[in-house]
Amino acid sequence: MSVAGCLFCDLQTSNRERIVSENKLAFAVRDGFPVAEGHTLIIPKRHTLDYFELVPDEVLAVNELIHEQRVILLESDQRIEGFNIGMNCGLVAGQSVWHCHIHLIPRRKGDSKYPKGGVRHVIPYEGDYEDLR
Repeated sequence: MSVAGCLFCDLQTSNRERIVSENKLAFAVRDGFPVAEGHTLIIPKRHTLDYFELVPDEVLAVNELIHEQRVILLESDQRIEGFNIGMNCGLVAGQSVWHCHIHLIPRRKGDSKYPKGGVRHVIPYEGDYEDLR
């Protein structure tokens, strides 16, 4: 089901040239506001709020595209050495587009001053843990 006015529902019909890959239940686009070159969004075709509303077949479909896009990005840029995969589920988690989407963010050495802890740093000053041991 598509919802009129939803950015990601509309992409499927009015802006298909942005789609870099798709399968029966999901599609991939490069992020319009990338935090790194190659930042990709994996989006279920069915309008659903977040990851927790996906049915098992949709989870498999988005996972297939995550793996596919990882290979494509690695082949296109030898500097990529890692990835962050994340999603924002709910307003307090930072969700701003109300259609499920998963971020696949390629990482390159030196792209962050201190990458240790990765996604733990979504809450500022709470990601550090090595001093606690």
